Amino acid sequence: MDAGEIAGLIAAGAFLMLVLVLSVPILKLGRTVDATTNAINDLVDRTGPLLSNVNVTVENVNTALGQVQVSLDGVNVQLAKVDTMTGHAQNITANVANLVTVVSAAAANPLVKVASFGYGLRKATAARRHAEEEREVRATLKQRRKAAR
Repeated sequence: MDAGEIAGLIAAGAFLMLVLVLSVPILKLGRTVDATTNAINDLVDRTGPLLSNVNVTVENVNTALGQVQVSLDGVNVQLAKVDTMTGHAQNITANVANLVTVVSAAAANPLVKVASFGYGLRKATAARRHAEEEREVRATLKQRRKAAR
C-alpha cells in the first residue's frame, strides 16, 4: 500500500466517524419530529368538537350583535323624538319670554299704573265696607240676644 491509499483509508474512516456522530442527532431529531406530529394529530382530534363549539359561540355572538343593533336603532328613534320635544320646549320658552317682555312693558305704562291703583283702591274700599257691615250685623244680633233674655 502506498501513501495515497493509506490517506484514502484514513479519510474514509474519518468520514465514517463523522457520519456516525452526525447520525445520532439526526435520529433524535427524527423522533422529535414524529412526536410533534403525533401531538399535533392528538390536538386536532381533541379540538374537533371544541372548534364546533367555537362556531356555535361565534353564531351566538353574531345573533347578540344583531339584537344590540336593533336596540340601538330603537334608541335612535327615541332620541329623535326627544330632540323634537326639546325643540318644542325651546319654542315655548321663547314665547313665554316674549310674553313676559310684553307684560313688563305694559306694567311700566303710566296708564296701567293708574288703572291698577284704582282697582286696588276699589278692592280696599269694598273690603272695608264689608267689614263695617259685618260689625253692624254682629252688634245688632248681640243687642237682640240681650233683649231676648
